[in-house]
Amino acid sequence: MAIVMNTEAAISMPARPRRSMGRDVAGVVAIVVVAAIGYLLFPDNLALLTRIVAAALLVLSLDLVTGYCGVATLGHAALFGSGAYAAGIVSAHYGINDPLLMTLAGIVGGAVAGFVSGSVILRGHGLPQLVLSIALINLFHEFANKASSWTGGSDGLSGISADPIFGYFEFDLYGHTAYVFAIVLLLIVFVLLRLLVRSPFGMLCRGIKEDPVRVRAMGASPKAALMKMYVISGAVAGVGGALNAITTQVVGLDSLSFTLSAESLVMLVLGGTGSLFGALSGTVIFMLFEDYVSAANPFHWLTMVGALLIAVVLFAPKGLYGSAAAFLNRKKEAGQ
Repeated sequence: MAIVMNTEAAISMPARPRRSMGRDVAGVVAIVVVAAIGYLLFPDNLALLTRIVAAALLVLSLDLVTGYCGVATLGHAALFGSGAYAAGIVSAHYGINDPLLMTLAGIVGGAVAGFVSGSVILRGHGLPQLVLSIALINLFHEFANKASSWTGGSDGLSGISADPIFGYFEFDLYGHTAYVFAIVLLLIVFVLLRLLVRSPFGMLCRGIKEDPVRVRAMGASPKAALMKMYVISGAVAGVGGALNAITTQVVGLDSLSFTLSAESLVMLVLGGTGSLFGALSGTVIFMLFEDYVSAANPFHWLTMVGALLIAVVLFAPKGLYGSAAAFLNRKKEAGQ
């Protein structure tokens, strides 16, 4: 009996990595295909698509702490804005205009903000976490407003410029280079996060979300693991903030606003928490829908967005992607 069980386990174990690798490849292909379709459908509005990618990076970072770790937060824009200001400051004040170095500055700025935010937010649980996150986003916003000599205050940080990537690809007025740069960043982050969430560390974080008491009883430290994930989340959000600073060449206080934090949470819920694909799909659907209805009906577009969100929460509680995936899994199991 033991020999049979061991043999079956040995046969089944390689299948799971192959399936996971297949999903990774499918995810990369899907991103490339959707990016190409977006380029064909919106050739004159690539700035919108680049902004969607920046927002997607923010939502992915939020999914790491909320979807995979269960940390409630409404202040995640603090990480995004810190990355944006870090990239903008090294360019405007220190003349470092290389896009890759500016992105690196954004990663560092976001990671530092993630460490600071995590140190405060993780001291509470549930509703106190939300209160702490709201307080933090307001503090970050006010600090950026008061440090006007560095951030530009309410006028925003201007004077940001980006050199050609590798000295060859200039950021043109049509946004072609910016869009391609954004898609490449998204692909790199997506692949790295897929590896992260499937790693033992990623599984530990999921275990903390489900039963932190059991994880602590096993000898692991939930708070240390959550702090690491918060720093990683900050680095990812910092990439999105840096991308936004590089492509728009200005950083405003809106990048540190409570509204941006709330919208990112809405996008995550719309697509489905605990899924990188859900975070991406929710961002794309929300921002395209918002752009379309605000142009079609400038006076009542918020009502239409609200109706969409109510419909999703009532009829697709796992989010659009999450509910679709669950439905397909049930069909597959029924077919077997």
